[in-house]
Amino acid sequence: MLKPGQTIGILGGGQLARMLALAAAPFGLRCHIFAPEADSPAFDVAYAHTIADYADEPALARFAEAVDVITYEFENVPAHTAAFLAARRPVRPDPQALAITQDRLSEKQFLTSLGLPLAPFWEINSLTDLEAALAVSGRPAVLKTRRFGYDGKGQVMIREGDDAAAALAQLGTAPAVLEGFVPFTREVSVVVARALDGRVAAYDLCENNHKNHILSQTLVPAQVDGKATELALQYAQTLASSLGYVGVMAVEMFVVGESGDEQILVNEIAPRVHNSGHWTIEGAETSQFAQHIRAVAGWPLGSASRLGRVRMDNLVGEEAEDWLVLLSDPQAHLHLYGKAEARKGRKMGHVTFVTPE
Repeated sequence: MLKPGQTIGILGGGQLARMLALAAAPFGLRCHIFAPEADSPAFDVAYAHTIADYADEPALARFAEAVDVITYEFENVPAHTAAFLAARRPVRPDPQALAITQDRLSEKQFLTSLGLPLAPFWEINSLTDLEAALAVSGRPAVLKTRRFGYDGKGQVMIREGDDAAAALAQLGTAPAVLEGFVPFTREVSVVVARALDGRVAAYDLCENNHKNHILSQTLVPAQVDGKATELALQYAQTLASSLGYVGVMAVEMFVVGESGDEQILVNEIAPRVHNSGHWTIEGAETSQFAQHIRAVAGWPLGSASRLGRVRMDNLVGEEAEDWLVLLSDPQAHLHLYGKAEARKGRKMGHVTFVTPE
């Protein structure tokens, strides 16, 4: 268990690390950021930072020596990096959770082993595999790389008339997974935390709307019937416990069917604090960032109770330039991530609105 004044090391220096460092400060905990990018926005608010490649073992060793526990803000931490650090300091969540969730195939096999419902899937290592799987799945179907996919990257929809070879080539012929298309009515997620002592706390089910494969808006609570909501929360808590997870994770899911007969399918696990949980900063008793800090420090979890009806809007690209207009609304809670360049499709900030119930 950490004590105030000790240091949490964070791999990755983006906005999630920035908000983790901000959440740690009120607890008297320090954060040391390790990232290769010299302009990482988390550096602005951290106690210390290291600029080095994730394969730089001497830099990793110095980083480990300077911190008391290590966590991460993104799931694609190189396996060697996680193993190297885990031999020197506690890494939370455990690298085994990373190993399962970094690979879409192993993740889906793990979900299946737990008996959780998900879309049908096939392992794809060649064009022959893909053509055989498409013959069973039908079209449309979604081809995804097994690793390094996020915000719509690393995936392609295969529709009637599309060339399978071209789709595989679009992904660089990397090892892939074909997923049967899910005619979902809503995309939802559950942000859930698990403490070192095994206690689990789940936030309310979120409803997520996307634009160009990037999360645009999160609404809480999701407009999903009670039975389906209970199942979604149950699935997330089962996953956190089955992984022996320590920290915050998000479980992305699909809602299929109509009201009164809605079903939940698990889509993906994000082993970290998550964009769809940003609403918790103002909209819950304990933010997802404070919850993650509590968990990795070995402290008790806080309450995940919601404080009202919540809407969170992502500010993508030039949308962040409306910051002054947003600030003119007294109900708006604005967060800007300190990124120097507002590139198209880049998450620059978010704004949250909480309406008491």
